[in-house]
Amino acid sequence: MAREVDREQVRRLMAPGAQVVDVLPAREYGENHLPGAINLPLRRIEAEAGSVLDRTRAIVVYCWDSA
Repeated sequence: MAREVDREQVRRLMAPGAQVVDVLPAREYGENHLPGAINLPLRRIEAEAGSVLDRTRAIVVYCWDSA
């Protein structure tokens, strides 16, 4: 179930081990991402999520936009 969460909720989810997924392209991910974030670009998320993510743990997906 997808839902929007704020920064504090992300921190609470990360404390027990939530997976943080950055959906930006690899180049942008390399320039700036949250510590521990997994890079899974949006264009590949459907094809690769099943092999990269642990379905038993919470998943936080984010995209940083500096604009």
